[in-house]
Amino acid sequence: MYGLDRRQWVQVLAAWSGWLLDGYTTIAYALVGVTISSVFLPSSLGRLGLVVTFAGFAVEALARPVGSLIFGNYLGDRIGRRNMLAITVLGFSLFGGAKGLLPTYREVGLLAPALLYAFLFIEGMFAGAEYGGGTTLAMESVPPERRGFIGSFIQSGFGVGYFLMAAVFTVLSKSFGPGFQVYGWRALFLTLFIPGALAFLVRRAAYESPAFEELLRSRAVEKTPLLSMIRESAGTVATGLLITTGLLFVNTATLSFYPAFMELSKYPNDLVGTYVAIINLASLVGVWIGGALSNAVGGRRRSMLVYGAAFTVAAGPLLYLASEGAVQALAAFSAQAFLEAAIFSVLPSFLAESFSERYRATAVGFTYNGGAIVGSTAVSIILSLSGSMGLLPAWAASIYASSIAMLIGVALSRETWTPNKGLEYN
Repeated sequence: MYGLDRRQWVQVLAAWSGWLLDGYTTIAYALVGVTISSVFLPSSLGRLGLVVTFAGFAVEALARPVGSLIFGNYLGDRIGRRNMLAITVLGFSLFGGAKGLLPTYREVGLLAPALLYAFLFIEGMFAGAEYGGGTTLAMESVPPERRGFIGSFIQSGFGVGYFLMAAVFTVLSKSFGPGFQVYGWRALFLTLFIPGALAFLVRRAAYESPAFEELLRSRAVEKTPLLSMIRESAGTVATGLLITTGLLFVNTATLSFYPAFMELSKYPNDLVGTYVAIINLASLVGVWIGGALSNAVGGRRRSMLVYGAAFTVAAGPLLYLASEGAVQALAAFSAQAFLEAAIFSVLPSFLAESFSERYRATAVGFTYNGGAIVGSTAVSIILSLSGSMGLLPAWAASIYASSIAMLIGVALSRETWTPNKGLEYN
């Protein structure tokens, strides 16, 4: 199917399963952010409590590049992508799910948010290895002409996890009723153990990538991949960080903020879960179509420019439409998610092809996760600015600024592959 054999599909599914877990975990926190803001912090803090709670995204994101360097540099680029990914998915799922066991502010005071932040940081370290290791494993296992679509398929794992969590949230919110505020959010986090276990089993069945096996045979495995990355690809890392910072800020300001916007707008919990699921389906269609069309557009970089420009032009009108009512919000957010997902569809192949296989896991992981440091602050920034600007102007200004930064990064980068010219690295 799609020109891939069984071994190649196992590699792809190993990477995809990590993205499913990431999407499941990320949207779980976004869905209960408003609820747990009064669980881990004094309810008297109001809007400040929301800002502090959603700053948990930044805490987790700050740990991701640290984890990508530790696990990518010392495991992924030394002992192999497969072995590293089996280790990290365990830590990711264990600490992600264990947030459901943490004590509340009423029980232990300020120790409660401190423990929440500590678990988010450790979870982020393990999660940081996912993108670099998984993307590298998959992209090194498939031919270049298939990477556009396969990369979008891998990226869609995030959306599948997002969709599953939206469904779980809807079921649990109905089942627990008012008790969701007390116990339901804990059950939501504890379900993270299920996709974590499934991802681990898939990882154990995976193979090492042919590129890494060749490095082992030729004894060309880098002893210091981080130093080689800095020495040979500093400029590529810099433009890549500009792209990922802008794109991940957009992602946090949209998909991670939609649930909070709907809850602040007093949408019922079951409606929030349903809307989030529908929006995510639009995102999945966007990522698949974006990847499938990337070869026709004429290359990775050109595709990101076209998709990114379309998203930026539509951003303001769509946010205005979303402010007009619930049905309008569903239509606007679905359209926005579709366009944003198309940009993401090309990112796995673009980043993997930007670096040598000698330090690819380290470079891809650091470039992607480094962008999450600023990108993950989007919700806290929007909420902070909304007090003086109003929610809609603060939201629009944040998305426009980050979209422009992303487009500048893409414009400054070099093309990695085109249908006619091939690529620089395999």
